Amino acid sequence: MKIDLNDLNALVAVARAGGFREAARANGTSASSLSEAVRRLEAHVGVRLLNRTTRSVAPTDAGKGLLSRLGPALTEVEAALETVNDFRDRPAGTLRLNVPVVAARLVLPAIVPPFLAAYPDIRLEVVAEENFVDILEAGCDAGIRYDERLEQDMIAVPIGPRVQCFATAAAPSYLARRGRPAHPHELIGHACLRGRFPSGTIPPWEFERDGEVVRVDPTGPLIVRIGGGADLMVDAALAGTGIIYLFEDWLRPYLDSGTLEPILQPWWQSFSGPFLYYPGRRLVPPPLKAFVDFVRALAV
Repeated sequence: MKIDLNDLNALVAVARAGGFREAARANGTSASSLSEAVRRLEAHVGVRLLNRTTRSVAPTDAGKGLLSRLGPALTEVEAALETVNDFRDRPAGTLRLNVPVVAARLVLPAIVPPFLAAYPDIRLEVVAEENFVDILEAGCDAGIRYDERLEQDMIAVPIGPRVQCFATAAAPSYLARRGRPAHPHELIGHACLRGRFPSGTIPPWEFERDGEVVRVDPTGPLIVRIGGGADLMVDAALAGTGIIYLFEDWLRPYLDSGTLEPILQPWWQSFSGPFLYYPGRRLVPPPLKAFVDFVRALAV
C-alpha cells in the first residue's frame, strides 16, 4: 500500500498547529479526518509519530525525524504541481512568506495591496516573527531578512527602502524631567526601553558619527520581545517612561507630531534595507515568481 500524500500533509499540519482542532480550523477540514489520516500513516510506517494528550499534541522522536524531511519535500511537490500555472492566463495558488515584524509593518503595506489587486488568483500568507527559520522546513516559499542574516545559497532581491536607520527618541515630559543626553555614553544614566530577541539576546544600541562607532548597553524599566512587543515600547515612550531605540520609519509619525523628540540624531546609524530571499536550487512556484517580478518592477 502506497502512502497517501494527503496523510503526510495531515501530519505536517497537525504538528505545525500543535493540535488536531487547531489544524482543522487552519485548513478548513475536520479534526476527525486529520486524526484518521495520522492513524493511517502511523499504521503504515509501524511507529507512533505523534504523542497525544487531552491538551496537546507533540511529535515523537520518530515524528520529528520524519517532519524534518517532510517539510522541504512537500514544498517541492507543491512547487512542481504549481508549475502547471504557467499554462494559465494568470498565476494562481498560495504564496507563503516568513518576515520580521518590522517588514510586515514598514515594507509590505505598500506592496501587498497592489500585488493582490494585480493577481486576484493568488492567496498570500504572511508569518511575521523574529526567529531565524529554515523557510522550506517552515513550509514557506520565501522570506524577508536583512543582509547580515541571509544564507549564502539564497537568491536575494532588494525590497522596500534601500536605506534605513535606528532612531532614539523620548517624550517631551521625559526630557523635561531627566534631561537630554548629548553623547551615546550618557544613555547609561537614563531609563531606556529595551528589546530582547527570541533567542534571549538583548542587542546593544549602536551609534555612528564621522566614522566613530559607539555601542552602549543601557538599562531601564521595560524589556519587550523584539517585534511583537514594539508597540508596547512605543506606548511607554509616549507616556514618558523612557528613551526608545527603534526604526526611524516606525517612529516618524510621532517625531513629526512632536509627541516624541529626536535624541542624538547626528549619531543615528544607517544600514542597508531588507531583501526578499528564496532558495536558488528549486523550482520557483508561479505565485512566487509573480511576486518577485512585481517587487523588481517597483524598484525600477
